[in-house]
Amino acid sequence: MSITAEKLVDEALNLPIQVRAFVAEKLIESLDEVPGATLSPAWEKEIKKRCQEIDQGLIELRSAEDVFTKAYAAL
Repeated sequence: MSITAEKLVDEALNLPIQVRAFVAEKLIESLDEVPGATLSPAWEKEIKKRCQEIDQGLIELRSAEDVFTKAYAAL
């Protein structure tokens, strides 16, 4: 790792926890990006809405295993 990257990580680790979480989320999202791919404004709005609902505890999350078990049982 370069000195610049080490300094960046060191400074990031000293940020408040909410800011670190935001930075981590953005870095992880960047790993999934497909070059040239864009979302429609409607999808971006929906994704933000759903993330806010999760963050605020307004919806109940279920495990993928439970969802697939229920879906297969319905077939």
